[in-house]
Amino acid sequence: MSSAVDSSERDGTDRAYMARALELAARGLYTTDPNPRVGCVLVRGNETLGEGWHERAGEAHAEVAALKAARGDVRGATAYVSLEPCNHTGRTPPCVDALIAAGIGRVVCASVDPNPRVAGTGIERLKAAGISVAVGILENEARALNPGFFSRFERGRPYVRLKLAMSLDGRTAPAGGGAIWISGEASRADVQRWRARSSAVLTGAGTVRTDDPRLDVRWVYGPWVRQPLRAVLDATLSCPPDAKVFAREGAWVFASEEAAAAAAARLAAHRPPVAVERVPAIGGRLDVKAVLARLTGLEVNELLVECGPRLAAAFLEEGLVDEWILYMAPRLLGADAAPLTTLAGLDARGAGFAFDIMDVARLDADVRLVLEPRRAAPGG
Repeated sequence: MSSAVDSSERDGTDRAYMARALELAARGLYTTDPNPRVGCVLVRGNETLGEGWHERAGEAHAEVAALKAARGDVRGATAYVSLEPCNHTGRTPPCVDALIAAGIGRVVCASVDPNPRVAGTGIERLKAAGISVAVGILENEARALNPGFFSRFERGRPYVRLKLAMSLDGRTAPAGGGAIWISGEASRADVQRWRARSSAVLTGAGTVRTDDPRLDVRWVYGPWVRQPLRAVLDATLSCPPDAKVFAREGAWVFASEEAAAAAAARLAAHRPPVAVERVPAIGGRLDVKAVLARLTGLEVNELLVECGPRLAAAFLEEGLVDEWILYMAPRLLGADAAPLTTLAGLDARGAGFAFDIMDVARLDADVRLVLEPRRAAPGG
């Protein structure tokens, strides 16, 4: 009976300190990319000795930051870490070495690191050094904080968010063409936060030609802003070199293998230069799976897709949308206006495009929905 109580108390304590480690990890939501967001808490008894989180790539990981911030000797203490400590030299030395050298007695981590360079070897190294290790405390919460990092290593592609804005009648642009704001200022400010946490923002050539978006982050987080990559799907390299999306470094264009070499050379000679990547075309449109594979190679964790109805339909048809951010404005654009997507013939397959509403928020006059694809019931 006593051991059961002790086990229950330890489990509750572990969850409480891991929840704090996750709070710390979330401070790096906009800054750690392409690294995961990780937090660490050092505890002896009921006393917190030190806390830390990973702020950005190339700087101290959460464990090292917590050890540096610790008050006094940490020998025998428990380290609560929201991801398995690394056991390899990347941009920084291995965190397991620092924990072992500090004399940590126990490590609790929320999840095994999916990176094959780690993938359990950090845990093995800690155990070999005589350190007790527990894994799986608040694992779902830790994964939810880093959906793209886990997706990149487990599925070989980024975590994809599709962002669209529509009128009450499900329209996205006026019938006569041209660029107008569908959503209000509060919604546009909200989009800045989704961009800021993303590794890359992707759009299509039609959106560039019509709206001439910048696709950058103007929302200041802390003393600096990390700009995501900006990717344009332009099969024929039709976008003008002076488009705003090419105005700063970090722009990529994905074109078909048949696109004119002269156009690619013009973009490469642009200042700043624009990278041109050729991918296969299927049925007259670029293979979006090949695009995602290339972005994975660029260490893109979370991809925000801001696009028109045709590209939105392509991502939906391929089953590549993990989360849909949909802004709805209280206005009408009429039946002849551009639709939300160009998906057609859904009578027989409409069940495959059902979504669950995960969040609803009021942004001044607009409403923002966060949706996820509805998973088929077991045996369904």
